[in-house]
Amino acid sequence: MRHRAAAPEPVPRTRGTALRHQLAELRGPDTPPRPLDARALAALAANPGCRRRALLDGAGVDKAKLADALGSPSGFGQSQFALTRGNAFEAKVKADGGAELLRLVRERLGGGPEPVPGEARTPDLTAAGPEGRTARTALALREATAEAADAGAWTFLEHPMLALDVAGTPAFLEPDAVVVHPDGTWTVVEIKSFPMIDGSADAAKVGAAARQAAVYVLALERVAGHLDPPPRIGHRILLVCPKDFSNLPAASAVDVRKQVSVTRRQLDRLTRIEDIADALPEGTCFDVTHPADALTEAVESVPATYAPECLAACELAFHCRERARAAGAVTSLGRGLRAELGGLTTVDEVLAAAHGHAGDPHDPAVAALRRAAQLRAEALGLPGPGLGHTASAEEAPACR
Repeated sequence: MRHRAAAPEPVPRTRGTALRHQLAELRGPDTPPRPLDARALAALAANPGCRRRALLDGAGVDKAKLADALGSPSGFGQSQFALTRGNAFEAKVKADGGAELLRLVRERLGGGPEPVPGEARTPDLTAAGPEGRTARTALALREATAEAADAGAWTFLEHPMLALDVAGTPAFLEPDAVVVHPDGTWTVVEIKSFPMIDGSADAAKVGAAARQAAVYVLALERVAGHLDPPPRIGHRILLVCPKDFSNLPAASAVDVRKQVSVTRRQLDRLTRIEDIADALPEGTCFDVTHPADALTEAVESVPATYAPECLAACELAFHCRERARAAGAVTSLGRGLRAELGGLTTVDEVLAAAHGHAGDPHDPAVAALRRAAQLRAEALGLPGPGLGHTASAEEAPACR
């Protein structure tokens, strides 16, 4: 008598697999996840209070397609001309086995003798798939560290592949370059196409590059943790940009310790996105094939923290800006102003407080608003605050 094989025991669902299943349902059953990259992770660190972005990125939702489906197409991204120019500049910097790049690293960061052109190690990092490239990069870093200890050699890794755990899922990251110094230090190199004029570049763009590099530093820490003793990862990265208005490279050392700390905290917070997902209404789904009304309702069920800086970092910025303006949220005017206004969160609350109709007079923000309204009224010959005149939106451009 043939015995039927016993059915296999069902595999218990762990917390990690349960979260991945939940995020897949939010994304849509037939929609593959959009992988996170360093730009997305850096943008999360730049706006850590935005639950909407944290959830959508954690679920792997394609925010550009979602913005199109909502009727607010994204204006985020680089032009084809900028991409071509950036690629040409990067190729120039990395030419001849990274000779010029290594010279800039040594000049700005030290860490060993003057590199000799043609003698630096440039390991081959090709492998099958991102997992294979990640393993090959880890091996190359291990070998380069050992080589540095034995022979004091420079090593230039072009487009290595690193992995970072994000919400229980590996995110594969590809920095422009990583350099292993003869003293064993690992340094991240970021190559950007915006100019460095008279030794300095646009502060906002440098900040964005620093946040992006911080993600790579965290991923390198993961690799270094498997070595004994772990090598030192430089807290200063090398930012390489075109000098003035030429195509010649200029470099600056940028301290990213603050950005690393902020990004680490944000990623720790991202691993708890199940708390955000659990608070959503039953059946919430961000599948871009759904009707626009249903998508809008789903997106609005997740709180957002809009700021003008989102326009340069998030595909949903136009949609969130429209909603923030419609609600009269002061965040649409900038984080700096929002911080100055304390508990006043809408433009209507600000106007009411300025003209004496609401607000605690002992609140420094309310007192400052009333003083500003009084000075404005005196300058324009209008009745002062609290004298029966209520400023309209058109009369209060400074508050708007």
